[in-house]
Amino acid sequence: MIKIVCSYSCLLTSNIIRVGAILFIILLQFSCGINKSMQSRPDISGLEKVDTLRTKHNDSLYSIGKNTLLKNKYGIWELYIEGGALERGIINGSLTRELMHKQEMAFMTKIESLVPSGGYQNFLSKMIGWFNRKIYLYIPEEYKQEIYGISRFALPKHNSFAPAYLRMLYLHGAHDIGHALQDLMLVGCTSFAAWDTNTDDGKLLLGRNFDFYAGDEFAEEKIIAFINPDEGHKFMMYTWGGMIGVVSGMNERGLTVTINAAKSKIPLIAKTPISLVAREILQYAENTEEAIAIARKREVFVSESIMIGSAAENKAILIEVSPNNFGVYEVPNSEQLICSNHFQSEEFQDDKRNSEAILESHTQYRYDRMKELLATNTSLNPEKAAAILRNKDGLLGADLGFGNEKAINQLLAHHGIIFKPEERKVWVSANPYQLGAFVAYDLDAAFNIFEKGPNLKSVMNASETISADEFIYSDEFRDYEEFRILYRKLYQLVADGKPVKTVKTEDFDKLIQLNPNYWKAYALAGDYYFQQKKYKKAIINFKQAKKREVTTLTDLNYLEKMIAKSIRKL
Repeated sequence: MIKIVCSYSCLLTSNIIRVGAILFIILLQFSCGINKSMQSRPDISGLEKVDTLRTKHNDSLYSIGKNTLLKNKYGIWELYIEGGALERGIINGSLTRELMHKQEMAFMTKIESLVPSGGYQNFLSKMIGWFNRKIYLYIPEEYKQEIYGISRFALPKHNSFAPAYLRMLYLHGAHDIGHALQDLMLVGCTSFAAWDTNTDDGKLLLGRNFDFYAGDEFAEEKIIAFINPDEGHKFMMYTWGGMIGVVSGMNERGLTVTINAAKSKIPLIAKTPISLVAREILQYAENTEEAIAIARKREVFVSESIMIGSAAENKAILIEVSPNNFGVYEVPNSEQLICSNHFQSEEFQDDKRNSEAILESHTQYRYDRMKELLATNTSLNPEKAAAILRNKDGLLGADLGFGNEKAINQLLAHHGIIFKPEERKVWVSANPYQLGAFVAYDLDAAFNIFEKGPNLKSVMNASETISADEFIYSDEFRDYEEFRILYRKLYQLVADGKPVKTVKTEDFDKLIQLNPNYWKAYALAGDYYFQQKKYKKAIINFKQAKKREVTTLTDLNYLEKMIAKSIRKL
């Protein structure tokens, strides 16, 4: 079978096998460490006193006391949880059990598709257990209790892979593990902050796209969670079922937290999942100084940028963390801050991996494009911020094709989000991607309603909600959605070396027609024709791919290699 350019799925599989071979040898020597991890449990005293009986009002509304889960007209679930750690976890698990099961199924189905053999799945389970053998030592007791509470409602069918509590711990490191194994770029997030003369009212404004993709089903059920803990600050986060970590959120003090992956080496042991570091900052910090102190004391196992927005200081900073380094970046002589997927602080200026990311990936391109968009969108407001997050073009308005990772809007985001911290306002995107309506919420008003509870109505601010992007009603969008389905089908067939009887050349003509400016359509056609020994057609398509905006230096080198290889075959 001809080797073609590897997708994220096969890259993950190859990394699993590569790392697994090393880990298997070590696994035999450290099985006692795994056993200790398997037996570790948080303090669950008082468990029997927690009310787990939820009231189902209808398919879109559930409650336990003041705690509620409601699906609004935009398809977003609004969750309110209060109490101590164990209580929050149990109530969260009870209220959101179906949503949690859906996310768990999405993850496990992905694993099964990557590693279909039962024997290899068993090996993978042991490997993940070894990798996470000390994770319990790095997670605060409060969050272990909360995760334990949620795990009581996990799907029993996956207990053979790992017991429910440990499985939920592992899933909180999924962002970190996926980003390390795949050098992430599947999580090609872009974020910005602007203040003073760059916004229409001088107040701090932040926006970000969370481009974490774990399959279409994973992004279907979004949750805006309002958390009222016994200790620390009340806060909101945009999340999914079973997740207590934070990827995007704001607390009652007007402190915002978002995370962006950076280039990492493959770790050999899990420590503190970055989403739990972000959660701790959101729950316990009031300003950038306190956020830095919390991040500094936690040991992480991947590299990440944490953007902190502070209403009290009317500014934003980046906390840049890696397993062996720590930096803080405050933009000099400017009133805006941009973050993609590389570090900017002095501490990482000589970091080899960071330099490689800037040179070889699409992070610098998106950074430059965001800089362009901010320069042309003066006096920023939430509506302009939404337009920026939805932008699909390249530098100077270049046509990238749809789905290109060089775009700010890669058409795969789990969500987009906009914050006005001083006013405690947030806008979260409804499906699809960040193209659906940006639904508005007032944090103070929402908590006032919830605390009087039980609240059985949506707490969204309808008057400030930003309408869906007109693009979703276009023929181009319908073509793109059809392209995604066809591309996945054809890619798998070509990757498996099975296109002869099952694929027609017309399928590739259709693929290109659906997304004519996207280089991957032509590259896949080139791979197909190369397999069929139709080298002239392969060369034509590889050259056509090169004429488009190719995503990374690695991709460009691949196309050049395949053109040369095809020419030699003539």
